[in-house]
Amino acid sequence: MLAYAAQGLPHEQGSTSGSQIRLFLHKCEQALDGLADAAARSVRQVGIEERAPYDAFVNVLDHDAQNARAAVRLVLAQPAIGSQLVDNLNASSHLRAVLTDLFLLDEALKR
Repeated sequence: MLAYAAQGLPHEQGSTSGSQIRLFLHKCEQALDGLADAAARSVRQVGIEERAPYDAFVNVLDHDAQNARAAVRLVLAQPAIGSQLVDNLNASSHLRAVLTDLFLLDEALKR
């Protein structure tokens, strides 16, 4: 998505990365849909005794993933997906929140 955003294209037709951008966004949407469940499974697999703080954070992740998914769906609903639109999505605090949540949870689960 970063490479597509940097190309300055008005729409996705006519470029290799443009032809893939909708596919990538659909995959992103699908991944966001099951992210909180996957995170909850990871917490259970690690075998943490006091799970309450982790469960609360998984709820935060779920909320952030829902917000990011709404942003991705907004982009997918457009008849033409230009580079500027994808650049704005990349800069979205909603998408960044999910990434930061994942980094934080990953570090917390490392023992």
